Amino acid sequence: MKGRYRHAAVAFAATLGLLGASALSTSAQAADAPTGKPIQLALIEGMSGPFADAGAAVERNLRFGVERVNAAGGVALADGRHPLELVVLDSKGSTEAALMQLRAAQDRHIGFVLQGNSSAVAAALIGAIDRQNAREPDNRELFLNYSADDPALTNANCSFWHFRFDAHAGMRMDALADVIAADKSVKKVYLLNQDYSFGHDVSALAREALGKQRPDIAVVGDEFHPIGRVKDFAPYIAKIRASGADAVITGNWGNDLTLLVKAAREQGLDTRFYTFYGNSLGAPAALGDAGVKRVIAVADWHPNAGGAASDAWYQAFRARYPAAQDDYPVLRMEMLVEMLAQAITKAGSADPAAVAKALEGMRFDNGFHPMWMRADDHQMIQPLYVMQMDKQGAPGVRYDNEGSGYGFRTVLALPASRTVPATTCRMKRP
Repeated sequence: MKGRYRHAAVAFAATLGLLGASALSTSAQAADAPTGKPIQLALIEGMSGPFADAGAAVERNLRFGVERVNAAGGVALADGRHPLELVVLDSKGSTEAALMQLRAAQDRHIGFVLQGNSSAVAAALIGAIDRQNAREPDNRELFLNYSADDPALTNANCSFWHFRFDAHAGMRMDALADVIAADKSVKKVYLLNQDYSFGHDVSALAREALGKQRPDIAVVGDEFHPIGRVKDFAPYIAKIRASGADAVITGNWGNDLTLLVKAAREQGLDTRFYTFYGNSLGAPAALGDAGVKRVIAVADWHPNAGGAASDAWYQAFRARYPAAQDDYPVLRMEMLVEMLAQAITKAGSADPAAVAKALEGMRFDNGFHPMWMRADDHQMIQPLYVMQMDKQGAPGVRYDNEGSGYGFRTVLALPASRTVPATTCRMKRP
Protein backbone atom coordinates (compact mmCIF):
# COMPACT_ATOMS: atom_id res chain seq x y z
CA MET A 1 0.00 0.00 0.00
CA LYS A 2 2.82 2.41 0.82
CA GLY A 3 4.46 1.78 -2.55
CA ARG A 4 1.15 2.30 -4.30
CA TYR A 5 0.65 5.59 -2.48
CA ARG A 6 4.16 6.81 -3.44
CA HIS A 7 3.40 5.95 -7.06
CA ALA A 8 0.10 7.84 -6.89
CA ALA A 9 1.82 10.82 -5.30
CA VAL A 10 4.20 10.98 -8.25
CA ALA A 11 1.18 10.93 -10.58
CA PHE A 12 -0.36 13.78 -8.58
CA ALA A 13 2.77 15.92 -8.92
CA ALA A 14 2.99 15.15 -12.62
CA THR A 15 -0.61 16.14 -13.14
CA LEU A 16 -0.07 19.47 -11.41
CA GLY A 17 2.52 20.17 -14.07
CA LEU A 18 0.22 19.06 -16.89
CA LEU A 19 -2.70 21.21 -15.86
CA GLY A 20 -0.47 24.11 -14.90
CA ALA A 21 0.08 24.74 -18.60
CA SER A 22 -3.60 25.51 -19.08
CA ALA A 23 -6.03 26.43 -16.33
CA LEU A 24 -3.41 27.53 -13.82
CA SER A 25 -1.07 29.16 -16.30
CA THR A 26 -0.99 32.50 -14.49
CA SER A 27 -0.11 31.04 -11.12
CA ALA A 28 1.77 27.84 -11.89
CA GLN A 29 4.88 29.82 -12.75
CA ALA A 30 5.16 31.13 -9.20
CA ALA A 31 8.63 30.49 -7.83
CA ASP A 32 7.70 30.95 -4.19
CA ALA A 33 5.04 29.48 -1.96
CA PRO A 34 2.31 31.93 -0.92
CA THR A 35 3.24 33.64 2.35
CA GLY A 36 0.57 36.32 2.72
CA LYS A 37 -2.43 36.19 5.01
CA PRO A 38 -4.74 33.33 3.95
CA ILE A 39 -7.89 34.20 2.05
CA GLN A 40 -10.59 32.22 3.79
CA LEU A 41 -13.44 30.33 2.13
CA ALA A 42 -16.34 29.37 4.40
CA LEU A 43 -17.84 25.97 3.55
CA ILE A 44 -21.32 25.86 5.12
CA GLU A 45 -22.54 22.28 4.76
CA GLY A 46 -24.08 19.39 6.64
CA MET A 47 -21.03 17.72 8.13
CA SER A 48 -23.16 15.80 10.63
CA GLY A 49 -26.68 14.41 10.44
CA PRO A 50 -28.32 12.32 7.69
CA PHE A 51 -26.21 13.77 4.85
CA ALA A 52 -22.86 13.87 6.63
CA ASP A 53 -21.26 11.57 4.05
CA ALA A 54 -22.23 13.98 1.27
CA GLY A 55 -20.79 16.88 3.28
CA ALA A 56 -17.51 15.03 3.78
CA ALA A 57 -17.29 14.37 0.03
CA VAL A 58 -17.79 18.06 -0.68
CA GLU A 59 -15.02 18.96 1.75
CA ARG A 60 -12.61 16.52 0.08
CA ASN A 61 -13.26 17.96 -3.38
CA LEU A 62 -12.97 21.58 -2.30
CA ARG A 63 -9.86 20.87 -0.24
CA PHE A 64 -8.34 19.20 -3.31
CA GLY A 65 -8.92 22.42 -5.25
CA VAL A 66 -7.50 24.59 -2.47
CA GLU A 67 -4.37 22.45 -2.25
CA ARG A 68 -3.83 22.59 -6.01
CA VAL A 69 -4.18 26.38 -6.09
CA ASN A 70 -1.80 26.78 -3.14
CA ALA A 71 0.72 24.34 -4.66
CA ALA A 72 0.71 26.51 -7.79
CA GLY A 73 1.47 29.68 -5.81
CA GLY A 74 -1.89 30.74 -4.41
CA VAL A 75 -3.42 34.03 -5.59
CA ALA A 76 -1.52 37.17 -6.49
CA LEU A 77 -2.39 40.48 -4.84
CA ALA A 78 -0.48 43.76 -4.73
CA ASP A 79 1.27 42.78 -1.49
CA GLY A 80 2.32 39.32 -2.71
CA ARG A 81 0.90 35.83 -2.95
CA HIS A 82 -1.73 34.53 -0.58
CA PRO A 83 -2.88 30.97 0.06
CA LEU A 84 -6.53 29.95 0.17
CA GLU A 85 -7.86 28.44 3.41
CA LEU A 86 -11.00 26.31 3.67
CA VAL A 87 -12.99 26.93 6.87
CA VAL A 88 -15.57 24.19 7.47
CA LEU A 89 -18.78 25.22 9.27
CA ASP A 90 -21.32 22.48 10.07
CA SER A 91 -24.92 23.33 9.20
CA LYS A 92 -26.13 19.85 10.27
CA GLY A 93 -28.28 19.88 7.13
CA SER A 94 -30.55 22.55 8.64
CA THR A 95 -31.48 25.90 7.12
CA GLU A 96 -31.56 27.53 10.56
CA ALA A 97 -28.11 26.18 11.46
CA ALA A 98 -26.78 27.26 8.06
CA LEU A 99 -27.91 30.82 8.72
CA MET A 100 -26.24 30.72 12.14
CA GLN A 101 -23.00 29.58 10.52
CA LEU A 102 -23.34 32.34 7.93
CA ARG A 103 -23.47 34.87 10.77
CA ALA A 104 -20.34 33.26 12.23
CA ALA A 105 -18.60 33.68 8.86
CA GLN A 106 -19.74 37.31 8.73
CA ASP A 107 -18.36 37.91 12.22
CA ARG A 108 -15.01 36.58 10.99
CA HIS A 109 -15.21 38.79 7.85
CA ILE A 110 -14.94 35.79 5.53
CA GLY A 111 -15.78 37.12 2.09
CA PHE A 112 -16.52 33.87 0.25
CA VAL A 113 -19.26 31.40 1.20
CA LEU A 114 -19.55 27.96 -0.42
CA GLN A 115 -22.64 25.72 -0.19
CA GLY A 116 -24.71 23.49 -2.43
CA ASN A 117 -26.32 20.43 -0.84
CA SER A 118 -29.87 21.84 -0.68
CA SER A 119 -31.55 24.46 -2.82
CA ALA A 120 -33.71 25.52 0.13
CA VAL A 121 -30.61 26.29 2.20
CA ALA A 122 -29.02 28.06 -0.78
CA ALA A 123 -32.06 30.30 -1.24
CA ALA A 124 -31.99 31.26 2.45
CA LEU A 125 -28.26 32.01 2.32
CA ILE A 126 -28.61 34.14 -0.81
CA GLY A 127 -31.36 36.20 0.80
CA ALA A 128 -29.31 36.70 3.96
CA ILE A 129 -26.20 37.64 1.97
CA ASP A 130 -28.16 40.15 -0.13
CA ARG A 131 -29.35 41.84 3.07
CA GLN A 132 -25.90 41.72 4.69
CA ASN A 133 -24.19 43.23 1.65
CA ALA A 134 -26.71 46.08 1.46
CA ARG A 135 -26.46 46.75 5.20
CA GLU A 136 -22.67 46.45 5.60
CA PRO A 137 -20.85 47.25 2.35
CA ASP A 138 -17.52 46.92 4.17
CA ASN A 139 -18.31 43.31 5.13
CA ARG A 140 -19.71 41.84 1.93
CA GLU A 141 -19.83 38.18 0.96
CA LEU A 142 -19.94 36.28 -2.32
CA PHE A 143 -21.91 33.02 -2.50
CA LEU A 144 -20.42 30.24 -4.63
CA ASN A 145 -22.90 27.42 -5.26
CA TYR A 146 -21.60 24.03 -6.39
CA SER A 147 -24.78 21.89 -6.30
CA ALA A 148 -28.02 23.74 -5.44
CA ASP A 149 -29.89 23.17 -8.69
CA ASP A 150 -33.20 25.04 -8.31
CA PRO A 151 -33.51 26.92 -11.65
CA ALA A 152 -35.03 29.93 -9.86
CA LEU A 153 -31.66 30.72 -8.28
CA THR A 154 -30.37 31.96 -11.64
CA ASN A 155 -33.77 33.02 -12.99
CA ALA A 156 -36.47 34.87 -11.04
CA ASN A 157 -34.42 34.89 -7.82
CA CYS A 158 -31.02 35.64 -9.34
CA SER A 159 -28.56 37.74 -7.36
CA PHE A 160 -25.37 39.57 -8.23
CA TRP A 161 -23.82 37.96 -5.15
CA HIS A 162 -24.59 34.37 -6.24
CA PHE A 163 -22.72 32.24 -8.80
CA ARG A 164 -23.80 28.68 -9.68
CA PHE A 165 -21.10 26.26 -10.88
CA ASP A 166 -23.45 23.31 -11.46
CA ALA A 167 -25.96 22.80 -14.25
CA HIS A 168 -29.40 23.61 -12.93
CA ALA A 169 -32.24 21.10 -12.83
CA GLY A 170 -33.71 22.21 -16.15
CA MET A 171 -30.39 21.77 -17.92
CA ARG A 172 -29.97 18.29 -16.43
CA MET A 173 -33.53 17.29 -17.26
CA ASP A 174 -33.18 18.40 -20.87
CA ALA A 175 -30.11 16.16 -21.20
CA LEU A 176 -31.94 13.19 -19.65
CA ALA A 177 -34.98 13.83 -21.84
CA ASP A 178 -32.81 13.54 -24.95
CA VAL A 179 -31.98 9.96 -23.92
CA ILE A 180 -35.51 9.06 -22.77
CA ALA A 181 -36.91 10.33 -26.06
CA ALA A 182 -34.71 7.90 -27.95
CA ASP A 183 -35.72 4.92 -25.77
CA LYS A 184 -38.95 3.74 -27.38
CA SER A 185 -39.40 0.99 -24.77
CA VAL A 186 -40.31 3.63 -22.16
CA LYS A 187 -44.11 3.90 -22.05
CA LYS A 188 -44.88 4.66 -18.39
CA VAL A 189 -42.90 6.84 -15.99
CA TYR A 190 -43.10 7.26 -12.22
CA LEU A 191 -41.83 10.52 -10.71
CA LEU A 192 -40.46 10.20 -7.16
CA ASN A 193 -38.72 13.16 -5.52
CA GLN A 194 -37.82 14.79 -2.24
CA ASP A 195 -40.49 17.13 -0.87
CA TYR A 196 -38.75 20.49 -1.16
CA SER A 197 -38.15 23.09 -3.85
CA PHE A 198 -35.65 21.09 -5.90
CA GLY A 199 -37.75 17.91 -5.86
CA HIS A 200 -40.81 19.83 -7.03
CA ASP A 201 -38.72 21.42 -9.76
CA VAL A 202 -37.61 18.00 -11.01
CA SER A 203 -41.21 16.80 -11.14
CA ALA A 204 -42.44 19.86 -13.05
CA LEU A 205 -39.44 19.85 -15.40
CA ALA A 206 -39.87 16.13 -16.12
CA ARG A 207 -43.50 16.65 -17.09
CA GLU A 208 -42.56 19.60 -19.28
CA ALA A 209 -39.67 17.81 -21.02
CA LEU A 210 -41.66 14.62 -21.59
CA GLY A 211 -44.57 16.64 -22.95
CA LYS A 212 -42.28 18.21 -25.53
CA GLN A 213 -40.21 15.19 -26.53
CA ARG A 214 -42.38 12.15 -25.74
CA PRO A 215 -46.04 13.10 -25.27
CA ASP A 216 -46.94 9.41 -25.67
CA ILE A 217 -45.34 8.57 -22.30
CA ALA A 218 -47.83 8.28 -19.42
CA VAL A 219 -46.88 9.67 -16.01
CA VAL A 220 -48.33 6.98 -13.74
CA GLY A 221 -47.10 8.41 -10.44
CA ASP A 222 -45.91 11.76 -9.14
CA GLU A 223 -44.96 11.50 -5.49
CA PHE A 224 -42.92 13.44 -2.94
CA HIS A 225 -41.40 12.15 0.29
CA PRO A 226 -39.90 13.95 3.32
CA ILE A 227 -36.27 14.84 2.71
CA GLY A 228 -33.78 12.95 4.84
CA ARG A 229 -36.43 11.28 7.02
CA VAL A 230 -37.48 8.12 5.16
CA LYS A 231 -35.60 5.08 6.46
CA ASP A 232 -37.42 2.42 4.43
CA PHE A 233 -38.35 3.02 0.78
CA ALA A 234 -39.96 -0.41 0.35
CA PRO A 235 -43.51 1.06 0.35
CA TYR A 236 -42.53 3.44 -2.45
CA ILE A 237 -41.01 0.60 -4.45
CA ALA A 238 -44.27 -1.32 -4.02
CA LYS A 239 -46.21 1.63 -5.45
CA ILE A 240 -43.87 1.89 -8.41
CA ARG A 241 -44.26 -1.82 -9.11
CA ALA A 242 -48.06 -1.60 -8.85
CA SER A 243 -48.15 1.35 -11.27
CA GLY A 244 -46.58 -0.71 -14.04
CA ALA A 245 -43.93 1.94 -14.61
CA ASP A 246 -40.99 0.86 -16.74
CA ALA A 247 -38.96 3.94 -15.77
CA VAL A 248 -38.50 6.15 -12.70
CA ILE A 249 -37.29 9.75 -12.83
CA THR A 250 -35.82 11.03 -9.57
CA GLY A 251 -33.79 13.98 -8.41
CA ASN A 252 -33.00 12.29 -5.07
CA TRP A 253 -29.50 12.71 -3.68
CA GLY A 254 -27.49 11.67 -0.64
CA ASN A 255 -28.96 9.09 1.71
CA ASP A 256 -32.39 9.42 0.11
CA LEU A 257 -31.00 8.15 -3.18
CA THR A 258 -28.89 5.44 -1.59
CA LEU A 259 -31.81 4.05 0.43
CA LEU A 260 -34.14 4.25 -2.58
CA VAL A 261 -31.87 2.23 -4.84
CA LYS A 262 -31.11 -0.24 -2.04
CA ALA A 263 -34.84 -0.86 -1.66
CA ALA A 264 -35.17 -1.34 -5.42
CA ARG A 265 -32.39 -3.92 -5.35
CA GLU A 266 -33.82 -5.73 -2.34
CA GLN A 267 -37.33 -5.82 -3.84
CA GLY A 268 -36.06 -6.94 -7.25
CA LEU A 269 -37.70 -4.02 -9.07
CA ASP A 270 -36.97 -4.44 -12.78
CA THR A 271 -37.25 -0.90 -14.09
CA ARG A 272 -34.97 1.87 -15.28
CA PHE A 273 -33.97 4.75 -13.02
CA TYR A 274 -33.34 8.03 -14.83
CA THR A 275 -31.54 9.98 -12.14
CA PHE A 276 -29.78 13.24 -11.52
CA TYR A 277 -27.40 11.61 -9.06
CA GLY A 278 -27.35 7.84 -9.74
CA ASN A 279 -23.57 7.99 -9.94
CA SER A 280 -23.30 9.82 -6.62
CA LEU A 281 -21.77 8.82 -3.33
CA GLY A 282 -22.62 5.21 -2.42
CA ALA A 283 -25.29 4.73 -5.09
CA PRO A 284 -23.51 2.30 -7.49
CA ALA A 285 -22.49 -0.03 -4.65
CA ALA A 286 -26.02 0.10 -3.23
CA LEU A 287 -27.52 -0.84 -6.60
CA GLY A 288 -25.09 -3.64 -7.39
CA ASP A 289 -26.02 -5.93 -10.26
CA ALA A 290 -29.60 -4.61 -10.19
CA GLY A 291 -28.32 -1.29 -11.52
CA VAL A 292 -26.42 -2.68 -14.48
CA LYS A 293 -27.82 -1.16 -17.68
CA ARG A 294 -30.86 0.05 -15.69
CA VAL A 295 -29.52 3.17 -13.97
CA ILE A 296 -28.95 6.29 -16.04
CA ALA A 297 -27.43 9.43 -14.55
CA VAL A 298 -26.48 12.92 -15.73
CA ALA A 299 -23.44 14.92 -14.61
CA ASP A 300 -21.01 17.59 -15.72
CA TRP A 301 -18.20 14.98 -15.82
CA HIS A 302 -17.41 11.40 -14.81
CA PRO A 303 -14.20 9.34 -14.63
CA ASN A 304 -14.92 7.45 -17.86
CA ALA A 305 -15.53 10.64 -19.86
CA GLY A 306 -12.23 9.87 -21.61
CA GLY A 307 -9.13 11.69 -22.77
CA ALA A 308 -5.59 11.88 -21.40
CA ALA A 309 -6.12 15.16 -19.52
CA SER A 310 -9.32 13.86 -17.93
CA ASP A 311 -7.57 10.66 -16.88
CA ALA A 312 -4.65 12.62 -15.42
CA TRP A 313 -6.97 14.80 -13.34
CA TYR A 314 -8.80 11.74 -12.04
CA GLN A 315 -5.54 9.99 -11.16
CA ALA A 316 -4.41 13.11 -9.29
CA PHE A 317 -7.59 13.04 -7.20
CA ARG A 318 -7.13 9.33 -6.46
CA ALA A 319 -3.54 9.96 -5.45
CA ARG A 320 -4.72 12.54 -2.92
CA TYR A 321 -7.58 10.35 -1.68
CA PRO A 322 -6.55 6.71 -2.28
CA ALA A 323 -9.17 5.07 -0.03
CA ALA A 324 -11.92 3.40 -2.05
CA GLN A 325 -14.66 5.06 0.01
CA ASP A 326 -13.25 8.48 -0.90
CA ASP A 327 -13.40 7.81 -4.64
CA TYR A 328 -16.03 10.43 -5.45
CA PRO A 329 -14.43 13.24 -7.46
CA VAL A 330 -16.68 16.16 -8.45
CA LEU A 331 -14.88 18.15 -11.10
CA ARG A 332 -16.94 21.33 -10.81
CA MET A 333 -16.03 21.76 -7.12
CA GLU A 334 -12.32 21.77 -7.83
CA MET A 335 -12.86 24.04 -10.83
CA LEU A 336 -14.90 26.42 -8.66
CA VAL A 337 -11.84 26.94 -6.48
CA GLU A 338 -9.53 27.39 -9.46
CA MET A 339 -11.87 29.90 -11.11
CA LEU A 340 -12.22 31.81 -7.85
CA ALA A 341 -8.42 31.96 -7.57
CA GLN A 342 -8.16 33.28 -11.13
CA ALA A 343 -10.86 35.88 -10.43
CA ILE A 344 -9.11 37.11 -7.28
CA THR A 345 -5.82 37.40 -9.17
CA LYS A 346 -7.55 39.13 -12.10
CA ALA A 347 -9.28 41.59 -9.76
CA GLY A 348 -6.06 42.14 -7.81
CA SER A 349 -8.25 42.11 -4.74
CA ALA A 350 -10.16 39.77 -2.43
CA ASP A 351 -13.04 42.27 -2.24
CA PRO A 352 -16.20 40.24 -3.06
CA ALA A 353 -17.63 42.90 -5.39
CA ALA A 354 -14.40 43.12 -7.40
CA VAL A 355 -14.14 39.33 -7.57
CA ALA A 356 -17.77 39.04 -8.70
CA LYS A 357 -17.09 41.39 -11.60
CA ALA A 358 -14.01 39.36 -12.53
CA LEU A 359 -16.04 36.13 -12.50
CA GLU A 360 -18.74 37.51 -14.78
CA GLY A 361 -18.17 36.19 -18.28
CA MET A 362 -15.00 34.35 -17.25
CA ARG A 363 -13.96 31.47 -19.51
CA PHE A 364 -12.01 28.57 -18.11
CA ASP A 365 -10.50 25.49 -19.73
CA ASN A 366 -8.49 22.89 -17.83
CA GLY A 367 -7.59 21.03 -21.01
CA PHE A 368 -10.62 18.75 -21.18
CA HIS A 369 -13.62 20.65 -19.79
CA PRO A 370 -14.20 24.13 -21.27
CA MET A 371 -16.75 26.24 -19.42
CA TRP A 372 -17.82 29.83 -18.95
CA MET A 373 -19.74 31.82 -16.37
CA ARG A 374 -22.62 33.58 -18.08
CA ALA A 375 -22.73 37.20 -16.95
CA ASP A 376 -26.49 37.59 -17.44
CA ASP A 377 -27.49 35.25 -14.61
CA HIS A 378 -24.23 33.86 -13.13
CA GLN A 379 -25.03 30.36 -14.43
CA MET A 380 -22.08 28.16 -15.39
CA ILE A 381 -22.29 26.83 -18.95
CA GLN A 382 -20.40 23.56 -19.37
CA PRO A 383 -20.54 20.11 -21.01
CA LEU A 384 -22.98 17.51 -19.69
CA TYR A 385 -22.81 13.71 -19.84
CA VAL A 386 -25.64 11.21 -19.68
CA MET A 387 -24.27 7.82 -18.63
CA GLN A 388 -25.39 4.27 -18.01
CA MET A 389 -24.27 2.01 -15.17
CA ASP A 390 -22.39 -1.21 -15.96
CA LYS A 391 -19.73 -3.48 -14.55
CA GLN A 392 -16.14 -2.31 -14.56
CA GLY A 393 -14.38 -3.72 -17.61
CA ALA A 394 -17.45 -3.51 -19.83
CA PRO A 395 -16.94 -1.40 -22.97
CA GLY A 396 -16.50 2.24 -21.97
CA VAL A 397 -16.19 1.46 -18.24
CA ARG A 398 -12.49 1.50 -17.35
CA TYR A 399 -12.99 2.96 -13.88
CA ASP A 400 -15.45 1.90 -11.22
CA ASN A 401 -16.97 3.99 -8.42
CA GLU A 402 -15.65 3.68 -4.86
CA GLY A 403 -14.18 0.22 -5.43
CA SER A 404 -17.68 -1.15 -6.05
CA GLY A 405 -16.86 -2.93 -9.31
CA TYR A 406 -19.50 -0.78 -11.04
CA GLY A 407 -19.04 2.35 -13.10
CA PHE A 408 -20.65 4.33 -15.91
CA ARG A 409 -20.26 4.61 -19.67
CA THR A 410 -21.15 7.71 -21.65
CA VAL A 411 -24.33 7.35 -23.73
CA LEU A 412 -24.65 11.03 -24.63
CA ALA A 413 -22.01 13.77 -24.45
CA LEU A 414 -23.32 17.31 -24.87
CA PRO A 415 -20.79 20.10 -25.50
CA ALA A 416 -21.26 23.30 -23.56
CA SER A 417 -22.81 25.00 -26.58
CA ARG A 418 -25.73 22.52 -26.44
CA THR A 419 -26.49 23.00 -22.76
CA VAL A 420 -27.19 26.76 -22.80
CA PRO A 421 -30.58 27.45 -21.15
CA ALA A 422 -32.85 30.45 -21.48
CA THR A 423 -32.97 32.79 -18.48
CA THR A 424 -35.50 35.18 -16.99
CA CYS A 425 -32.95 36.82 -14.69
CA ARG A 426 -33.21 40.59 -14.27
CA MET A 427 -30.17 41.14 -12.12
CA LYS A 428 -29.72 44.23 -9.96
CA ARG A 429 -26.05 45.18 -9.79
CA PRO A 430 -24.50 47.31 -7.05
